[in-house]
Amino acid sequence: MQVINCNGKILELSTPAVMGILNITPDSFYPASRISGVEQAVLKAGNMIEEGARIIDIGGMSSRPGSDFISAEEELSRVLPVVTAIRNKYTDTIISVDTFRSEIAAHCIDKGADMINDISAGSLDPSILDIVAKNKIPYIFMHMHGIPRTMQENPVYENVTADILKFMFGKLRYFRSLGIEQSIADPGFGFGKNMDDNYRLLNNLEVFKILEIPILTGISRKSMLYRFLDITPEESLNATSAMHVIALQKGAKILRVHDVKKAVEVVRLIEKLSTC
Repeated sequence: MQVINCNGKILELSTPAVMGILNITPDSFYPASRISGVEQAVLKAGNMIEEGARIIDIGGMSSRPGSDFISAEEELSRVLPVVTAIRNKYTDTIISVDTFRSEIAAHCIDKGADMINDISAGSLDPSILDIVAKNKIPYIFMHMHGIPRTMQENPVYENVTADILKFMFGKLRYFRSLGIEQSIADPGFGFGKNMDDNYRLLNNLEVFKILEIPILTGISRKSMLYRFLDITPEESLNATSAMHVIALQKGAKILRVHDVKKAVEVVRLIEKLSTC
């Protein structure tokens, strides 16, 4: 059984957890997920908590393919008031902050964030690893080929699953040497992978169990679904739910999603099947 200690809040993963996406951005790839203002963010977080989200993941900068970085000042101005407001209202909810910047991580942890979700696995701002280690909080590290602006420019792997598994083993050894004791691995669907890479990765997701840490999948409404089916992100809920079934059956322990209620229903159904 995998158990994560999030600032004293225990995340027990015998039943997979749903992480709700809270984008404090004007340009995320899925328009319905965009939020502006603290009041709207707190309301959205409350709705997701009611629907069964065990983690709220707050991000202030889009990392969609082709996106550019915003300044740290702008990112902090978007995220910090939301972290503070949600922490004050929902004291028992696990708050994750989606950032690669040590400055953002430090400020948000000070205001009550319980977990850091870093798309760069420490490569863009290595100081974030010291912040995580010092505060003894869980660290989600993701595999990304390049940076968001360029990551989809002809990514090439010898074997996408083996290459990413090797990357993750190396990162885990390094994190542990720094004193980071709780890590969560995200293979990084859509982050520097072509269409077939994404499906190969999902089809072989159970391989990552060898890491002996929780696996997070972020597939929700992504282009690997809607472009393949020739639909829009708005039309991709059914495809998302189908892929969530596969991810859970192959060992995913955290689903990072836009649609919490639907994902929770998928988790419940898979759990029912496993008991029969």
